[in-house]
Amino acid sequence: MPTDTTALNAADHDKERAGIQSVEVGFALLDVLAQAPGALMLRDLAAAAQMSAAKAHRYLVSFQRLGLVVQDSTSTRYELGPATLRLGLATLSRLDAVKLARERLPALIEATGHTTALAVWGNRGPTLVHWQETPLAAPVSLRLGDVMPLLSSATGRCFAAFNHHGGGADKAAPMIEEELAQARKLGRKDLPSTPAQLQAMNDETRQQGLGRVVNVLLPGISGWCAPVFDADGHLVLGVVSLGSSATLDTEWDGPIAQRLRQFAQQLSADLGWRGH
Repeated sequence: MPTDTTALNAADHDKERAGIQSVEVGFALLDVLAQAPGALMLRDLAAAAQMSAAKAHRYLVSFQRLGLVVQDSTSTRYELGPATLRLGLATLSRLDAVKLARERLPALIEATGHTTALAVWGNRGPTLVHWQETPLAAPVSLRLGDVMPLLSSATGRCFAAFNHHGGGADKAAPMIEEELAQARKLGRKDLPSTPAQLQAMNDETRQQGLGRVVNVLLPGISGWCAPVFDADGHLVLGVVSLGSSATLDTEWDGPIAQRLRQFAQQLSADLGWRGH
């Protein structure tokens, strides 16, 4: 009697789909534990994952065998296990902030309609490592490899405010002092020239979560820069948006600022940052 191969293949396909679905359901428990500030009781873990306690327990038994979850024998609470730590560290070691950002930039550029760049801390300060113009971009005399000033550029202000530990924090101090002295010498009213003014600028940048300049570095050009952090809270990347002051929205709560914040926060989260 001939075998109905179509029916068998369909059955195998259904089993495969069921298996994948099962993994997705179980992962919800791991995701809840990853987002939680500490260990959780079974009932709370199950409720957060939107499943019954009995169903959650079955998954947790298997996860314990794999080292993905551990249970405290005294409190009976569940926490992520050593296997998840190994997976997390392996993933973080392979992440490249610039690569991830470049892959996501097209969507950001489409949403904002303005030229976008990426900057990292180099030997001489914040350095542009990626540059992508839009068709209607205002001409800007900035290019790859340019080092941005710390007080007169959105990129520099972002790094000056958020690069206060690790990276180039020690190197930034003398650069900032030199730029403050230059601002005093030139009598620039649009730049901080005293430690108090510098502190006020940094406070505003941190409070708003963005570096911003309006007609400061280049006449008729405004810019934004959003900070991206790694798992240790170090500033690893600045996401820049700039354009003509006539068309670039420079309001702190405007659409460009909000898009940049969301982009940088999501990228930071994907790099392991859990700050706020």
